[in-house]
Amino acid sequence: MPAMMPPSAAARVAAVGEEEYEPLLAENPDRFCMFPITYPSIWEFYKKAVASFWTAEEVDLSPDVPHWQHRLSHDERHFISHVLAFFAASDGIVLENLAARFMRDVQLPEARAFYGFQIAIENIHSEMYSLLLDTYIKDPDEKTRLFRAIDTVPSVARKADWALRWIESSGSFAERIVAFACVEGIFFSGSFCSIFWLKKRGLMPGLTFSNELISRDEGLHCDFACLLYSLLRNKLSEDRVRAIVADAVDIEREFVCDALPVALVGMNGDLMSQYIEFVADRLLESLGHGKMFGVVNPFDWMELISLQGKTNFFEKRVGDYQKASVMSSLNGNGDIHHVERRGDSESRSRRQRPSRAAFAAHSAALPPLPTVTQPKPLNIIVSSKSTQTR
Repeated sequence: MPAMMPPSAAARVAAVGEEEYEPLLAENPDRFCMFPITYPSIWEFYKKAVASFWTAEEVDLSPDVPHWQHRLSHDERHFISHVLAFFAASDGIVLENLAARFMRDVQLPEARAFYGFQIAIENIHSEMYSLLLDTYIKDPDEKTRLFRAIDTVPSVARKADWALRWIESSGSFAERIVAFACVEGIFFSGSFCSIFWLKKRGLMPGLTFSNELISRDEGLHCDFACLLYSLLRNKLSEDRVRAIVADAVDIEREFVCDALPVALVGMNGDLMSQYIEFVADRLLESLGHGKMFGVVNPFDWMELISLQGKTNFFEKRVGDYQKASVMSSLNGNGDIHHVERRGDSESRSRRQRPSRAAFAAHSAALPPLPTVTQPKPLNIIVSSKSTQTR
């Protein structure tokens, strides 16, 4: 006998047919209460997002100003300013998609928890990019042009229009989640790479540190989109996924060529185009499909810099830092210690806690804490021009 479904789900199956029914998108009468968790893999992504929380006040931009004025060439400043102009607008577009579509499409509490936290961190990204432009660009007219890049910079406008069309699309959730995996995976990839290129050269430490944090967040968001896609019953055809990805690659190539009008040392349009194709292939594989371009990563230093931060935590908080206590509720397999899965009544009477011996062994393995001096008071100065931490 088939398992009983809630009346709303059964009605939906009857309405759309068994083949088209999508459990992940079904109406959920339990959506207002977080526990118990149905999909531990989705919950783990939410906990990873919480563990990686940061704020714009943690990034010191004061060392960047002399670098921007005296160590970057005119062409390099043009390149980076266009990258920041796209970023300043892009997070607002992602926010609109989450609020207007995805939060309504998916009624799983754990998925909504992730999307809710993504909305919060996208706001921090938007604040950070606005602070970067406000700090580096002193000409008022140029600053206004870059803040309004989706109207004033054609290559940025095309990227924004592509994403906005998908927000308003009547296409399936599967199509739209693949499209926004492209936004956060492909549209951001070239821009992240350009800022890591500055890090490789020892330039703009504030910008490059914020890039570590933001690229880590966006990587998590893209991976979450791939996870939800993998959980869909009704996936897209190979040809349809490739068409969406190829369209995004073409638009990103155009943006790179516009932002990079001349070849720079170690960075040019051809290399960036190849890198975008490499990232697109990696996204296709994450979505369960084969490669389209079959190219190698032209920037071997990207593998070292962007995938795993290696800075000592006590020297500087790194982009892969996590709040350890947040992840302590998950074990190594992604299962949940303090939350039972739906239907697992036996687990309701148990709570897994580490033994004293395990706790002692874990504590002994931790590195010694450094000597900490009394910190100076944090003075937040707010003016009409910018917000800085001193």
